[in-house]
Amino acid sequence: MEALITSTITVALAEIGDKTQLLSLLLVARYRQKWPIIVGIVAATLINHFISAWFGQWFAGWLPTGYASMIIAVSFIAIGLWVLVPDKLEDDEADCGCYGALCATFILFFLAEIGDKTQVATVVLGAQYASVIWVTLGTTLGMLIANVPVVLMGDKLMKYVPLNVVRYIAAAVFIILGLLGIWWSS
Repeated sequence: MEALITSTITVALAEIGDKTQLLSLLLVARYRQKWPIIVGIVAATLINHFISAWFGQWFAGWLPTGYASMIIAVSFIAIGLWVLVPDKLEDDEADCGCYGALCATFILFFLAEIGDKTQVATVVLGAQYASVIWVTLGTTLGMLIANVPVVLMGDKLMKYVPLNVVRYIAAAVFIILGLLGIWWSS
């Protein structure tokens, strides 16, 4: 249960201001079909984050326990610093030709997540916890918590959410978790 809760909170925070949130907004503006976009986000995230969590767990198995804890803690600090850098959506990432909303969302979200901070966070969480399934479900839930309101409320939500403040709070949470991890592992 800890893996689920921690994964959900971690990814929901890391996703604030992320390019996939911008992508959600763009997809709704383009297709205006909310539920196919949400289903595409779920499908792409489940597959991408399952692979990421599995890789993190596999990688952690290769490291001595003392090193794994320290690498995970430092990774949380790095993700916290990364959260401070606002993402921008590249114009060519948004072009999906004539595909429908579901297919376009699936492809674009899957590709946008490759090397993204939420994917890195999922790898770190997979290394930290022994449950690929709970980490995958948690990180997917975190993505939905961050992206579904953007899909459903779009422009209205962005007018009232102070994105920079939320980004600073999310960064602080990651950095504090990393520092606590370093303190606990020493």
